[in-house]
Amino acid sequence: MTPHHDAPIPVTLLTGFLGSGKTTVLNRLVRALPRTAILMNEFGEVALDHQLLEKMDGPLALLSGGCVCCTISGTLSPTLKNLWMARQKGELPAFERVIIETTGVADPAPVLDNLLNDRWVCARFRLDGVVTTVDALFGMGQLDEHFEAVKQVSVADRLLLTKTDLAPAGTVAALTARLAGLNPAAEIVTAVNGEIDPARIQNLGLWNAETKSADVARWLKASRYRPARAGLPGARPGVPAHDSRIRAFSVVLDPPLDPYGLHAALSMLASLRAENLLRFKAIVNLAGETQPVVLHGVQHVLYPEVKLPAWPDDDHRSRFVFITRDLDPAFVEKLLVDFAAAASRMAS
Repeated sequence: MTPHHDAPIPVTLLTGFLGSGKTTVLNRLVRALPRTAILMNEFGEVALDHQLLEKMDGPLALLSGGCVCCTISGTLSPTLKNLWMARQKGELPAFERVIIETTGVADPAPVLDNLLNDRWVCARFRLDGVVTTVDALFGMGQLDEHFEAVKQVSVADRLLLTKTDLAPAGTVAALTARLAGLNPAAEIVTAVNGEIDPARIQNLGLWNAETKSADVARWLKASRYRPARAGLPGARPGVPAHDSRIRAFSVVLDPPLDPYGLHAALSMLASLRAENLLRFKAIVNLAGETQPVVLHGVQHVLYPEVKLPAWPDDDHRSRFVFITRDLDPAFVEKLLVDFAAAASRMAS
């Protein structure tokens, strides 16, 4: 029996718009990744390859290779708890990872909220990354017409471009450029017929399980974002309407920041501007601390802060990257500066 204090089980959130190839990718991953638990909303909505099914038992399916698939019962937390308990008792194969497949129009934020704010769950599972499938043939139209598709792209750690064999090369190139503009940090990987190297969807978060260390530069990728002060115009000719409302930008602050002021600024953004704050990441220098702190958030969900043992390089400035909707980069930067300065003055 595996004790509960073992390393938390990595969880991958697989999202993507309707018809973008999530199920095809899932079928391939189940074959390539033994001992995986697949969670989905409804079996009937997802055409899992019948060759993978060994037994169906209500909301549970045992798959070949020691994998298990089940439907999400109500909220996500009870399903994860039931799976973990069955694993502990030996009633299920000792799965080593979890993939959660969302519906095609799902907002990923509530799933992330469950994973990060249920204390029982987050002690036993850890979010490894968000993977979003994008249809090379119809992706441009979906991004034009459905903001849900834009949001799924914005929160991704990795983008899987599907059906590239069916789309003209010019369409694929234009879509790739558009995705890079919406989410500069997410690597874009091509998956033909759902085939993907499983390593390309693993270790996408701050911590690399293989090296057992934090890789801040890979995770933050601050150099790919335009500085907030560069001035990002609104609607402009030739730019799709949804995209002109999205801002991907960086903020770099030199002096150490007051922790209370910074927390107040980010909490205000996450609570009052949740729909506008699609995603942010940061490594920050807090006043009175010698170690850097990593911060991360998606909409209203603020991840628990992580204190690193040491700075990853000689640059000890606070570095933020944001992806926002209808939120002026200059406003965000001023908010961080003003709140930190006000809190610092009050403390002194």
